[in-house]
Amino acid sequence: MRTYDPAHIRNVALLAHGGAGKTSLSEAILFSAGAITRQGKVTEGTTTSDFEPEETKRHISINLSLLPCEWKGHKLNVLDTPGYADFVGEVVASLRAADSAAIVVDAAAGVEVGTEQVWQLAERLLLPRMVVVNKMDRENADFARTLDQVQSVLGKRCVPVQVPIGAQSEFTGVVDLVRMRAYLGTDSEEKDIPDALAGPAQAMREKLVEAVAELNDDLIAKYLEGTELTQEEIATGVREGTKNGKLVPVVAVSGVQNKGVARFLDVVIELLPSPVERGKAKAKGNGSDVELAVDPSGPLAALVFKTTADPYVGKLTYFRVFSGTFRSNSQVWNAPKSSDERIGQVFTVRGKTQEPVPQVVAGDIGAVSKLSATGTGDTLCTKEKPLVLAPIEFPQPSIGMSVRPTTKADLDKMSQALPRLVEEDPTLKVRRDADTGETVLWGMGENHLDVAAEKLHRKFGAGVTLDVPRVPYRETITVKTESEYKHKKQTGGHGQYGHVLLRLEPLKRGEGFKFESAVVGGSVPRNFIPAVEKGVNEGRHEGVMAGYPLVDVKVVLYDGSYHDVDSSEMAFKIASAQALKKGLADARPVLLEPILNLRVVAPEEFTGDVISDLNTKRARVQGMNRDGKSTIVEAQAPQAELLRYAVDLRSMTQGRASFTTEFSHYEEVPSFIAQKVAADRQAQKQAEKEEK
Repeated sequence: MRTYDPAHIRNVALLAHGGAGKTSLSEAILFSAGAITRQGKVTEGTTTSDFEPEETKRHISINLSLLPCEWKGHKLNVLDTPGYADFVGEVVASLRAADSAAIVVDAAAGVEVGTEQVWQLAERLLLPRMVVVNKMDRENADFARTLDQVQSVLGKRCVPVQVPIGAQSEFTGVVDLVRMRAYLGTDSEEKDIPDALAGPAQAMREKLVEAVAELNDDLIAKYLEGTELTQEEIATGVREGTKNGKLVPVVAVSGVQNKGVARFLDVVIELLPSPVERGKAKAKGNGSDVELAVDPSGPLAALVFKTTADPYVGKLTYFRVFSGTFRSNSQVWNAPKSSDERIGQVFTVRGKTQEPVPQVVAGDIGAVSKLSATGTGDTLCTKEKPLVLAPIEFPQPSIGMSVRPTTKADLDKMSQALPRLVEEDPTLKVRRDADTGETVLWGMGENHLDVAAEKLHRKFGAGVTLDVPRVPYRETITVKTESEYKHKKQTGGHGQYGHVLLRLEPLKRGEGFKFESAVVGGSVPRNFIPAVEKGVNEGRHEGVMAGYPLVDVKVVLYDGSYHDVDSSEMAFKIASAQALKKGLADARPVLLEPILNLRVVAPEEFTGDVISDLNTKRARVQGMNRDGKSTIVEAQAPQAELLRYAVDLRSMTQGRASFTTEFSHYEEVPSFIAQKVAADRQAQKQAEKEEK
């Protein structure tokens, strides 16, 4: 593929709710443009973009795919994205590489939850958009009904620039409302408008003209005077309105039947902005704000928006060049990491196919393999002129699962593979829980984590199992008590003797664990007191209720005795640990659980469901506030009740709510729950013992 001037490049992200047909549309785009010779099918696992085994198995997109093609003297970089919320990180990455977005809507299903979510993501970046009403061939497809939903949910600035000719099995093409011509079949052959559509098409054109006129003072004056706008004025108005975001053109296609797709490509070239028209990129250079023109001869600034890791092929780094030219066989500077990177062959990538190219110019997208330090979000530039583009802001993961190697042989593989998996997907996080000793893999949802586990096995040979993470319970006491223990053993020669008396006192919640010595008269020699403290500290790591660590307790050594010959540090250490254990049993021990601060943001209509669900989770609602059409619910709830809250909240709000948590404090577990926790803990310890 030849090098294109930035003005002749279009970088478009295809966004949608899952199942709206983005991948089928992208396949039709490639076929229409001559980039592929056969149009693949999602159901057969033969599409260009969905080539990973996890995708072909599920018949859904999981990864962002780059699909470049050429159309009428332009290069079009299509970024096909997943439609399911678990893989939203890929959508976020695509939007930093794109200059515009095509929001794909199912003509039968209409606007869905995912449609709103991707619209909002594009809105935050002020990306110009178009709406593509896809699956016009599907049973129950209805353009008018879908348009009503689009305008109701996404806004009145969504205006048709096309109307379909027929629907469902009778869908044959589209009418262009600017040119007032019909385009039929897979080749979008230009024809006169069918007589039956002439009237409705003219009526829709009037609405388009009105929308265009309202965006321009000169045009609105002309329109109000009753003067008809010329085709060129309408076309220019639509183009300018689209590029400045004041108008969102709506078109109709059938990706599977490849009808209306060629005309869709024309609309992309005509209406969506080139990198040059999107304007200058903002960066930091030597601490100062810098604006970068989309100029191949300018200073190099390329943003890494995707990284793939493969044990055989190596790491592949995808980048968007905002300024300058990224050349093969060169050297670049990773500004955020202050690291040199040696560049070998640069590629343009279509799905899994790599095509070597000598360079990638400003405004274009490419890839390079085997970079050592560079990761997603980094800026590549020159050492002589360091530049840093804003990093990509990925959403934080919302659900964690403990990840364990299937066999002992998998342990080392898992340890090496997890960082590489996180490098590939920044919405995955790996954390070692110091309290439970577990490795916890965090992601955007259960499907996300399941796919991650499959990738660990397929790519890196690390078999793993996922399970609900353990809750870091604690134990404490509720009454003051005293305890005595004498460790005495005679084995011939030197014996063992240690004798301590301890006082155990409950502390206020959050005060931790304290040890004091109140010995007077030398009943326990000073040189043995550290051994007593060590025995107490070791003993407090396993309480008597369920074997959880002891907190909020004060232990005072107040008396004891010793033997001149047989006493030793070990003897006093054993005596103090046993005295602690004995005292805990008499001090009415209780179980404590972590309480989290919870903040839920949900559409107003789901507030009742959210509150009702929280009541079943032993939560305490602290307050509620309105924020536009959403309700913010502040609450406190036990961590044990929130382990699957991401799944529960998504289910009850159709995926339209979000939440955050943070640790607050520990509280006593209700006795009926504490009994079950203790029983489960004993069963767990027994299972671990048998494994060894």
